[in-house]
Parts: sequence; structure tokens; C-alpha cells
Amino acid sequence: MTETTDMPWFPPCRPEATPAPALDADAIQLFCLPHAGAGASVYRDWPVLLAPGIEAIPVQPPGRESRHGEPALHSAVELVAALEGPVARRAGGDFALFGHSMGALLCYELAHVLSALGKPPRHLFVSGLGAPHIPPTGPRLCDLPDDELVTVIAKLEGTSPDVLAQPELVQLLLPLFRADLEVWETYSHRRSPLPVPITAMGGRRDPGVGLDLLGAWKELTSADFHLEVFDGGHFYHHAAPDQVLAVIRERLGERVPTAPKSTE
Repeated sequence: MTETTDMPWFPPCRPEATPAPALDADAIQLFCLPHAGAGASVYRDWPVLLAPGIEAIPVQPPGRESRHGEPALHSAVELVAALEGPVARRAGGDFALFGHSMGALLCYELAHVLSALGKPPRHLFVSGLGAPHIPPTGPRLCDLPDDELVTVIAKLEGTSPDVLAQPELVQLLLPLFRADLEVWETYSHRRSPLPVPITAMGGRRDPGVGLDLLGAWKELTSADFHLEVFDGGHFYHHAAPDQVLAVIRERLGERVPTAPKSTE
């Protein structure tokens, strides 16, 4: 049972009057981590869409939505250290991780930490992010002036133009975006391959994540690897959620875990 102190990490994403979706007794848990600047509500429809066989559990990092009064954390090390306890306590015997963009990086690190605790995820789904052992190139986005950072955010097409047109809202959102971008841009990879299957997903027109960078996730697992490419840009999964969820169902529908590849 989730401890009271863990509840902020797993907020309800449906109106109180809406009943929780019915789940199978052996439903697989899927912890879902959001992209930079976003919160758990980006997955608000997934619990209903994935039930009854999969229990989607949106995760709320500090500094956003229901946790807007808390300071955002600026490094993957800090975030994973804060997250590992709540997820380990909430996770049952069969669970998986899904993360988009910054959330994919956190899921990858979390998979390593949980595996070291003897509680590895069944599958790791990483979306909209190049393999983290390949350092990012170009200027650090977290250091850009406000107007240039807003332009970058607008090009990703994940934030409503109506929001970006309101200076007051932009000034509230930019510190969170900067903190989340810093998580990725200061990350240093020091991991060996995971003994966990990985599915990397991305949009064919993502301006910042080419198919070569997505495919490089193959180097970070000693188990099975799958690459799934969809029409769309960085937020392809918003435009075609049914296709994304179909892939997740297919991977998690294989009830027998895939054996690790031989390292000989």
C-alpha cells in the first residue's frame, strides 16, 4: 500500500466523480513520467485507455501542477533519489516504466536503481529522447535568454500557443522548463547495459531526435530491443495515442519475460 508521504507522486488525474477504471487481478503497472515542463496530467487519459490489463500510473515530479509549491529539482541524480522509494513501494511484482523526453531519462536511471534493489521493471519504454550515453550537442538550452527559450519551446509544438502568448504564464513556466532542461543537459552517463528489454519510440519529424539517436538505445540493453517510429514530431504520442498504446499493450502482453542476450 502506498505510504501517505508518497501520495504527491501519484496524483489522481480524473475528476473525483469519475470512477476508477476496473483492472484485472494480474494487471501490469505502468509508471508514466512526463516531459520537461509538464506534469502527470499529460497522461490523464491513459488509465482508462490501458485498463483492464494495464494499470497506468502517472507520476508527478515536484514543481508542477499539484506540486507547484515545491521547488523543482535540477539533476537526474536528485530526481531519481527522490523517486526511487515511492516507486519501489508502489510497484508490485510486474511493472514497467514509460517516459517521454526528460521522463525517458529518469525512467532509464530509475530502471538501473530498481534493478540494483532486486526489483527490475518488466520493460522500459523510452520516448522522444536520444540514447543518453551520446552527449547532447549545441548550446545549452537551459541557459538561453527567455525569448529564445520560448521560441525553442514553441517549435516543439507541445505547449499551447495561447499559453506562450501570455507573458504572466510564460514567466511562471520558464523556471520549470529551465530546471528540467538542466536535468538532461548536465546528465553524465556511467551505466552498463540494462538486463531489461527496451522499446524506443519517436516521431519521424522530431527536429531534435533523429532515428540514429533513437536506435542507439539498443546499446544500453543486454535484453531485447525494439525501435518504433510514428508519424509526427516531438509530441507524436499526443497526436496518435492509440498507436503508441497498442505497442505498449503488445510488449506487455508477452507474459513471459524475455531472456537476456548472451554476452559471450
